[in-house]
Amino acid sequence: MRMSLAALVLALLTLGGCVPLVVGAGGAAAVGAAQDRGLEQALDDNEISFEINRKLLAEDGNLYKGVATQVRNGRVLLSGIVPKPEDRVTVTRIVWTIGGVREVINELQVGESAGFMQAMSDTAITTKLRARLTGDSNVSGINYSIETVRGTVYLMGTARDRAELDRVIAHARSVSGVRNVVSYVEVGRR
Repeated sequence: MRMSLAALVLALLTLGGCVPLVVGAGGAAAVGAAQDRGLEQALDDNEISFEINRKLLAEDGNLYKGVATQVRNGRVLLSGIVPKPEDRVTVTRIVWTIGGVREVINELQVGESAGFMQAMSDTAITTKLRARLTGDSNVSGINYSIETVRGTVYLMGTARDRAELDRVIAHARSVSGVRNVVSYVEVGRR
């Protein structure tokens, strides 16, 4: 029983929306080719994500641990929890030093990091929403990034049209535990 619970926790954590520190070239190529942004832009975005993570880790391990990044077409969405208000500024400053960044959206919250149960709930929300988007034939789920912080779902990506974005937001709002949905999705940008 204890081993099954550990396996479930590990599976939920790996299915979350966090940006990995390293992405295999084959995996990045396959995903990039299928997304709306194309392979070259997907690789540029992955490079930006990697550089953000590298610089945050070099600056302060707690910043790295508390900050989640989503990068789409050079737009960077920062979410997560940092200990002090000045940390929000530090993270933003670091991100602007990276080549290819064209916009920084700072949704970082200030406070103590979420406890284990909140982190598990946020991961479950992200996983459930990802499954709903993948299962909806009227949504191109691969074009969306999802991050959940304290029950707030942050969406980023590109919708084919307003109707698709409305479906995505409706799916997000229908997941148990969601308190708020914040969209930075671009509509019809191709």
